[in-house]
Amino acid sequence: MCHTQAFGPNLNPYGREFKLHGYINGSNDSQLSRISGMAEGSVTNLKRDDPNLITNYVPNANNNVVLDQASIFYGGRIIERLGALIQTTYNGPQNRFWVDNTDIRITDENEFFDQEFEYGVSFNNNPSSQDLWNTTPAWGFPYASSQATNTPAAKPILSSLGGQVGGATLYNMFADTLYLEAGAYSSFAKYAQKGMGQWSIASPNYTANSGSVKLNGGAPYWRIALQKEWMGHYVSLGHFGFNAVVQPDATILGYDKYTDLGTDFNYQYLGDPKNIYEFKASYIREHQQLTSTFNQGNAAQPNQQLGFLGLNGMYTYDQTYSAVFGYNHIYGNADSILYSSSPSNRPNSEYFTFEIDYIPFGKTTGSSLGSYMNLKFTAQYIAYTMFDGAVKNYDGTGRNASDNNTLYFNGWYSF
Repeated sequence: MCHTQAFGPNLNPYGREFKLHGYINGSNDSQLSRISGMAEGSVTNLKRDDPNLITNYVPNANNNVVLDQASIFYGGRIIERLGALIQTTYNGPQNRFWVDNTDIRITDENEFFDQEFEYGVSFNNNPSSQDLWNTTPAWGFPYASSQATNTPAAKPILSSLGGQVGGATLYNMFADTLYLEAGAYSSFAKYAQKGMGQWSIASPNYTANSGSVKLNGGAPYWRIALQKEWMGHYVSLGHFGFNAVVQPDATILGYDKYTDLGTDFNYQYLGDPKNIYEFKASYIREHQQLTSTFNQGNAAQPNQQLGFLGLNGMYTYDQTYSAVFGYNHIYGNADSILYSSSPSNRPNSEYFTFEIDYIPFGKTTGSSLGSYMNLKFTAQYIAYTMFDGAVKNYDGTGRNASDNNTLYFNGWYSF
């Protein structure tokens, strides 16, 4: 009822409403019904072997078979108007547990100018994990991806803080049309991050002495969106933003400032349950004031710009077969120090994602196994035309951008 492709994370209008109301729509009387889980395993093949992939957790230069992750969820009412979605995850390649995306909500509703007015507060540990539209970094496309391949290095600060920060946002939806949200985040203390399995997440070898991102003060987050549903069509258009002051080195006093400004669009056609069409678009422009990084000699200029464009379209037939196409483009200005490993001294990447999915069972509400046996098989291919500033001679070793092309087979079981 909540998701396209039989189960998540991609939400349909009912799923967005369920999340908006704090995961407490319906009676939801059974405690057991609020517990769920999932496990993902995969095989990854690169176009060309890369010995640099080999770490403590990725054993081979190519053709790695891994348990991606296993998670347990609590999703539903806690008491009265208090509900939550809490995820605890075991990461196979990194061989560790952590507190994953967690969203705890207090919600209520009333009438305002004779229109429905829903409002609440979300306490969460990942900026944008509370979002409803699957167009922001948390819960965004691709919904499954390989941990045993190369990926572009550049990413917005908004997608880099999951589990390391905590915050609260106030939100409301007016007349099922206008959505407004605002709040702020701050870093968890070191002992709290350690307790939640997040400390040293930035370190490839998970060493004890390397720390995670530290925010200076509160980091504001805001969101505005308009949505409309009619005759099986659904459209939303929105803006989101995040502003963070970061201490890049815990041993040196100094700060960098990141400002992410994003816009997004979402279209779904659900008028025919056998034929579902979707299109999503997101663009984030990030301005970086790298004062500390520049003063330490790690950047040639203090002011940097990055752009992140993501598009994807999906067709789903009978909640069983899906075909997905995605396009991503990352670009930024040149910096001979910050991007010294790039042949062009730029962070630019461009890639296309082709994916097909098969969901054999767990779709029919009348089935006795409908809630307990949900399975998805995914075949995904990512083709790069640029990778971290390179078309050819990536990192000076003769490695081309296309050598990072990735074929990924994923099996995803959910119950």
